[in-house]
Amino acid sequence: MPPVMPNWKEAEAFLNEARQLDAADPLASFRDHFHVPPHGENPALYFTGNSLGLQPKGAAAVIQDELDDWKKYGVEGHFQAKRPWVNYHAFATDDLAAIVGANPREVVAMNALTVNLHLLLVSFYRPAGRRTRLMIEKGAFPSDRYAAVSQLRMHGLDPEHHLIELEPRPGEHTLRTEDIEARIEQEGQHLACVMLCGVQYYTGQWMPMAEITAAAHAVGATCGFDLAHAVGNVPLQLHNWDVDFACWCGYKYLNGGPGCTAGAFVHDRHANKPELARLEGWWGHAESRRFLMEPDFDLMPGAEGWQTSNAPVFNMAALLASLAEFRAAGIDRLRTKSLALTGFLERGIHAVAKSSGVHLEILTPSDPNARGCQLSVVAHGKGKSLYNHLTENGVIVDWREPAVIRLAPVPLYNRFADVAEFLIILEQGLKESK
Repeated sequence: MPPVMPNWKEAEAFLNEARQLDAADPLASFRDHFHVPPHGENPALYFTGNSLGLQPKGAAAVIQDELDDWKKYGVEGHFQAKRPWVNYHAFATDDLAAIVGANPREVVAMNALTVNLHLLLVSFYRPAGRRTRLMIEKGAFPSDRYAAVSQLRMHGLDPEHHLIELEPRPGEHTLRTEDIEARIEQEGQHLACVMLCGVQYYTGQWMPMAEITAAAHAVGATCGFDLAHAVGNVPLQLHNWDVDFACWCGYKYLNGGPGCTAGAFVHDRHANKPELARLEGWWGHAESRRFLMEPDFDLMPGAEGWQTSNAPVFNMAALLASLAEFRAAGIDRLRTKSLALTGFLERGIHAVAKSSGVHLEILTPSDPNARGCQLSVVAHGKGKSLYNHLTENGVIVDWREPAVIRLAPVPLYNRFADVAEFLIILEQGLKESK
């Protein structure tokens, strides 16, 4: 534990409160189920689960199972392995459905996030007549914008005229619900598809997904979400919110490891529509007839119908270990702890700002219902030397240009003590950095 800094009078109080909260935390034991990177002889203070989640300790055993079965069975492992590879994606289905609030046949683990986004936009962005515009948020994760622009161009449309980018009001950092709804209504008959993030990667804003979906449908547009920063972070109800489609990665809050297999959601009302445009592949063909090697595509109903290839087994194995942790912890309990943990961090940042005299601006909404566990902070008047100070003292956070430090206290493995120790190092860094 870092030394208590005598020039910050609240440090001891925050540490004592953190110890009490950790002692009462019903999810405290889950931290021991993950490998926390070391910093010297102590664990690092890891707040970048929004970029790459920690390794579940159970992951090695699951991966080893697949290696052993490959060695033992060769190709027959597709049917003889402990977890037969031929339908390996199905071992993740029920847990993913619970995490995103869906029926099992509405979700599938497959591909990578942007691949899935393209596959889904092929089906749900269908410009025709006057209805040609695709809506994203200004400052979307670059890959999302690249995907949107390339989809427009493939339809022969100029992004300058057909890409709608929502941006906050002048002087504000996040989007207001009423502004999103008003812009959707304004675009009206010209809007083909709304495709926004679930949680904005830069600001940490949790979008009003139910309201956005309802507004899009009211003008006749489809609606989907990139859930890279939402899945495993905030409680989702994709089916009940009537979302048309969604996709996510598996390596951030889902802790599936770098490059882990991603996932997709397609609402049940689209489950069995062979007339819906899609890029077809072998694994989207009816399972019962797949190995008859027929020339004509026979659509597999549900989200599985968007599969093109068989599951990358080794790339998905670690995800199964993490999903077991989510199942045991429960989404509701994780959300309860997330609210408390992030709120503790927010209160601490304000206390440090007051003590240090440095303006610490939190870009993330203060309303807990409009955010997950990430807080994006700007230390005005301080440069990247503050980030370097944190790194040198064992705090692993994320720096985003021009001056944003993103922090994500993840309820599965972060402690209140992690937050309190970070605050001490932050306060010291604000005094020492330029």
